[in-house]
Amino acid sequence: MIRTSIRVTIVAALAAAVAAVPAPGTALTAQPGWRDLPAGEAPNVSPLAGFIPYAGEYSTFPHSMEWFYLPLNAVMKGPHRFDWRALEEQLNTIAARGHQAAFRFYLDYPGKPSGVPQYLLDEGLLTRPYDDFGNNGQSVSPDYDDPRLVAALDRFIAALGRRYDGDPRVGFVQLGLLGFWGEWHTWPHNGEPGTENWFASPAQQLRILDAYDRAFDRTRLMVRYPGADNKAHDLGYHDDSFAYSTLPGPGWHFMDLMNQAGTADKWKTNTVAGELRPELQGCIFDPTPCASEDFATSVAQTHATWLLNHYAFTPGYSGATYDKALASAKSLGYRLRVTSVKTERRGVSVRIRNDGVAPFAYDWPVQVAAVGRDGRITRTWTTPWRLTQIMPGEPVELTAALPGLRKGEQTLVLRAANPLRNGVPLRFANAGQDTTLNGWLTLGD
Repeated sequence: MIRTSIRVTIVAALAAAVAAVPAPGTALTAQPGWRDLPAGEAPNVSPLAGFIPYAGEYSTFPHSMEWFYLPLNAVMKGPHRFDWRALEEQLNTIAARGHQAAFRFYLDYPGKPSGVPQYLLDEGLLTRPYDDFGNNGQSVSPDYDDPRLVAALDRFIAALGRRYDGDPRVGFVQLGLLGFWGEWHTWPHNGEPGTENWFASPAQQLRILDAYDRAFDRTRLMVRYPGADNKAHDLGYHDDSFAYSTLPGPGWHFMDLMNQAGTADKWKTNTVAGELRPELQGCIFDPTPCASEDFATSVAQTHATWLLNHYAFTPGYSGATYDKALASAKSLGYRLRVTSVKTERRGVSVRIRNDGVAPFAYDWPVQVAAVGRDGRITRTWTTPWRLTQIMPGEPVELTAALPGLRKGEQTLVLRAANPLRNGVPLRFANAGQDTTLNGWLTLGD
């Protein structure tokens, strides 16, 4: 499955119509019937965007997602036997806090016990001990091209997709599995002069990419490094040295690789995210930042939507540093705002712009509801509108019919419904957000 970028040009007869609005800068409310909707502050927390912590309960910084790793041997107990309880426990605990999860499975995590399934070790899978990154022999680097491991990974990825593709508890899955930390490298054991190359062969890398692409159609995927081999796959990227080796320069930085692979515009169809370099997390938002790369420029070039930044949650920021960190978190991803609305007897039209750096990751159901004078919803309509198609700097006009709208005084409200029942609402940067009903934007009477 390979998604293609489709501009919002859908026209559905009678039910709905979607068309491009005038170019930015054109007076949008010059036409009769349109009313401006006042802008408001961008929400402090938006679903599937911003800074996120390692899984846990934190009230020190606003967030909508949590991150975790799992060793493959936590769920894969035999060639065809899986025990999903460890993954289920993580997902359920995170979902109970109203958050979605992002996660990665690994075989080799320096400093932690091996994640290789025990049955493969018992069968004699070749592994290599090492002391790099403080490992001191705890984990081992497996032979990624051993046919037994190749078959195991094929089966695991297929099983993971069957069970979790489209799961509302899951925001993003990083491919993982290969290399140290599942980051798709074994540096310094990468075949450079005087070193042995421990990493998976190009054929095995491509096999993993293909397996994930087959297994997942709905849940968003990410791989560590942009490359010509993954350009056509339906997946995004994660820069795990964000603001440290992000901006182009020496040829191997994240944006160097994006440009070389021809994937610099892939953010329009697939999410880019990552981790704020750990050494920078505690000082990058100080009055004198410690980073060699500018955070805002890194966001602008990558179009990043979220970043793992555990420091924001513990020990956390304070004072002006907190304010700068919060503004930086809010600069990630999308920022949707309804600029004007036109309500008619049988339908509603809205003009929406995205003031962020990336589109929303999913096409959550966009709903319009009528609220009676008693404050209760009398009817809800699900539109065909697609949030993934609202690009930064490209406002759109969306129209939907509202068949069966009752006569009488009612208020129309709008929302994008989070499929996680108690999940963080997607809030618009409008003054009318949450004024009639929590989680809904008031469009008018």
